[in-house]
Amino acid sequence: MTSYTNGVRAGVRVPLRLPVLVQWKTQSGTPREARGKTWNISTNGLFIKAPVDLPHDTRITFTVELPADVTKIPVQLYGQGRVVRPPAGGVTSGIGAIIDQYELRRPDGQA
Repeated sequence: MTSYTNGVRAGVRVPLRLPVLVQWKTQSGTPREARGKTWNISTNGLFIKAPVDLPHDTRITFTVELPADVTKIPVQLYGQGRVVRPPAGGVTSGIGAIIDQYELRRPDGQA
């Protein structure tokens, strides 16, 4: 679990570059999506490098394609979260998000 001491993240972020689909709704309710790559993932958050900059607190759904050579079967990390920060660390555009819930599922939708 990530904890914060004096506003500094104490959890470990793992640098993973995996394909990801991000979906959200605009303020007017129009569905949108973008494809990108994860930049890093922790137990409760992730940063996605994608050609979008979403406002703070935007609710997102994400689907990360996990490598079959590691998982042995096709598996996706599917979850919901919310945007918590703008790009940082030399990344020009992307989404920093807290993960509110997630599950592993097969690409056919089965958990």
